Amino acid sequence: MASGVRPGQSRHNRAMPAPPPSPVAKTLSAPQKALIKLGLKRDIDLALHLPLRYEDETRIVKLRDVREGDTAQIEATVTACEITLRPRRQLLVTVDDGSDTCVMRFFSFYPSHQKALAVGNRIRARGEVKGGFMGLTMMHPNFKAAGGNLAEALTPVYPTVAGLAQAYLRRAVITGLNHADLSETMPAGIAWPDPRGAWTLRDALQFLHHPTPDVSLAALEDRSHPAWVRLKCEELLAQQLSQLTAKRERDLLRAPALKLKGQGLPGQLLAALPFGLTNAQQRVGREIAKDLARNVPMHRLLQGDVGAGKTVVAALAAMVAIDAGWQCALMAPTEILATQHFAKLVGWLEPLGVKVAWLIGSQKKKERATMLALIESGEAALVVGTHAVIQEHVKFKNLALAVIDEQHRFGVAQRLALRSKMQAPGMEPHMLMMTATPIPRTLAMSYYADLDVSVIDELPPGRTPIVTRVVSDHRRHEVVERIGAQLQQGRQVYWVCPLIEESEALDLTNATQTHADLSEALPGVMVGLLHSRMPVAEKKAVMELFTAGVMGVLVSTTVIEVGVDVPNASLMVIEHAERFGLSQLHQLRGRVGRGAAASACVLLYGTPEGGRLSETARERLRAMVETNDGFEIARRDLEIRGPGEFLGARQSGAALLRFADLETDGHLLDWARALAPQMLERQAHLAERHIGRWLGGKSEFLKA
Repeated sequence: MASGVRPGQSRHNRAMPAPPPSPVAKTLSAPQKALIKLGLKRDIDLALHLPLRYEDETRIVKLRDVREGDTAQIEATVTACEITLRPRRQLLVTVDDGSDTCVMRFFSFYPSHQKALAVGNRIRARGEVKGGFMGLTMMHPNFKAAGGNLAEALTPVYPTVAGLAQAYLRRAVITGLNHADLSETMPAGIAWPDPRGAWTLRDALQFLHHPTPDVSLAALEDRSHPAWVRLKCEELLAQQLSQLTAKRERDLLRAPALKLKGQGLPGQLLAALPFGLTNAQQRVGREIAKDLARNVPMHRLLQGDVGAGKTVVAALAAMVAIDAGWQCALMAPTEILATQHFAKLVGWLEPLGVKVAWLIGSQKKKERATMLALIESGEAALVVGTHAVIQEHVKFKNLALAVIDEQHRFGVAQRLALRSKMQAPGMEPHMLMMTATPIPRTLAMSYYADLDVSVIDELPPGRTPIVTRVVSDHRRHEVVERIGAQLQQGRQVYWVCPLIEESEALDLTNATQTHADLSEALPGVMVGLLHSRMPVAEKKAVMELFTAGVMGVLVSTTVIEVGVDVPNASLMVIEHAERFGLSQLHQLRGRVGRGAAASACVLLYGTPEGGRLSETARERLRAMVETNDGFEIARRDLEIRGPGEFLGARQSGAALLRFADLETDGHLLDWARALAPQMLERQAHLAERHIGRWLGGKSEFLKA
């Protein structure tokens, strides 16, 4: 028992305080710890832990009827059992079922194997049957003594981790399924989006854990079976209910209403800018200003392609807050990006009399102390920085707006910490999150239902389209020649490498070597090197030389992925492009084409030893050549990677959708979105139980 009370103890003993938890934790067995690692803590978690695939142990087949590649269960007699030492130590067991023979091969085995597989023993074995010159073989099949009843249902194979055997997990799941509260949380009489979804939850789970042998394996594996439909409906509903609840809770919070008085600072900034805003920027600016004028905290995601001009929109939002007498914080994921934002914003805002402070991890103690004093007194109206902004000792006088750039690079905890910086009790700052990884509409509707989304879907005029070429590493010398031609025209070049150091696992040309090679191949040209392990002052010096046009070529790791803006750079070479994700390639490509010169991006790829590129890598490179549109890129990236990986599972480490697929289950999502508000209004108790069952503590992730 959890309290440690044994039957027969007195009531007095029962009132004793429970022992400290640490000794109890030590008593957990390895499989119990593995269950916790998988997140299987409650009975319902076990009941909802569904099989990856199934094994058919309900019938015995004859070897003569088996096709190569089939997984089959046979009953046969052992006719030979020997250990051979060549080509390596292995146990070879020949069996005969009366219709044909088969050799079972074991590379790891124990004396118990030899005993159980002694000549003359009759056994039942299951494994993949392979053909070949030497006849039928099975590698490491499962086996036991013949006889006994055959299974009546398909045997489930569950997702697991090291230290958790299938047999233990199967028993745990059955226990969880028997004990879990599976009472109905769906409102009575609802219309199902698919009439096949009208199974009860208990029936659906019982069936999926132990399907009958007559069921179509294809319907189980592609998740089109009615039992699957029921679970997908429930899961999507839980997600929508949770997001709607988070949004309603936030709507009860209060934030300062930041109303524009005439043109004010935003008008002065617009007048001072050397360029006009696109229609999309103006539209998004109006959406944000409308949000800021309300006394409910804004929670808006601003998405736009690389170079669409999100920083200007964020600066205008900051001006609205500052004009109303409040402070604004802008947080970026890297020091390079924070430095760039700072330089740009100081140039725009200080002529207007707005004091900008900045905070980064590598700051000198004296400079940091000065900045902290400016922030606390309120003299610094805008604070730009990295994670340093959310550290405990940073005190704002009156923070009203928090802007997070490249929000996908920040975790939930960091976003929550930034929100807690507001001093006024019961108040929250407005939040504007920005991303240059456009999120496809179905995904935004599902995963960001608790956010308002603004889209800058137009690039500023004067940006030249970027031509993308895929080139094999064998033609590297041609690329270096092309670089020479660009430099003669006074242009600059990026060369991006995936790793800094040689790694045994990834035999890549490191950035340092590439830097040396290019310096040799391009005499008289300044070739710089930039990577994440360099001291900050060194990084800064390199970036200044490149930005000023003194440096012709910059060899870099992916630290330049976000935010580097050099209009004179017209060529981007990405080495080992096949190893990058699609959105990362698109981000990198967006670093060129920022001026009037024709720009190009070269994707250098290397093929593995004796092999060819994987299908996924080929798809990525193909997509890059075919389109420059960030939204189309995002859609394809989603197809290739799936939603969990695409969104970093919303930076939580746990996928918010396990069963439903947004590509194929869009109609189920529409149904869940329509039902969720009705259910919260009319059956709030059911809604609460439903969220608790499906999400447990994970709904917290939606609050950031």
